[in-house]
Amino acid sequence: MLKKLNSVVYLILIVLLVFGIYYFFQSAKIENAGSEATQVLFAATFPDEKGQPQNLKQYAGKIVVLNFWATWCGPCREEMPELSKLNDAYKDKNLVVLGVAIDDVAAVSKFIKETKVNYPLFAADMDGMQIATNLGNDKDVLPYTVIIKADGSVAKTYFGRVTKPLLEETLVNLFK
Repeated sequence: MLKKLNSVVYLILIVLLVFGIYYFFQSAKIENAGSEATQVLFAATFPDEKGQPQNLKQYAGKIVVLNFWATWCGPCREEMPELSKLNDAYKDKNLVVLGVAIDDVAAVSKFIKETKVNYPLFAADMDGMQIATNLGNDKDVLPYTVIIKADGSVAKTYFGRVTKPLLEETLVNLFK
């Protein structure tokens, strides 16, 4: 009986060890994918609300709060005033909020005439959704927000509507 119990304990330990090793390598894989995805992001060029091409490389080296949204998305529109306040509060701390719309330029241009937003907006159509997926949006939902550290690594991601206090919980650690 004791021998059988020892065998079960050893089997459990082996299973736990295998899961531990798997988790370690998965974590490393996700972290590397985040870095590769931010490199793709910063290599991209999208039109702003005026249709002028903007290279996102100009934001590399900053803390970026990257918000994927759409003009037809109610929760996306609701969080924009808080994202504007966040952009104002931290603009002198090497932080920028960027809005990547899963829309065309005409929709973003019309939207910006009706809604005050004080951070850069880009029209990325479905290319933006591919970047969001690369950055962890495996649910294909909007809004989707990614906080990118100044070194280009992903600090945190959020599915759904965000608030300024929620984002600040992560940001406060990046300014230390």
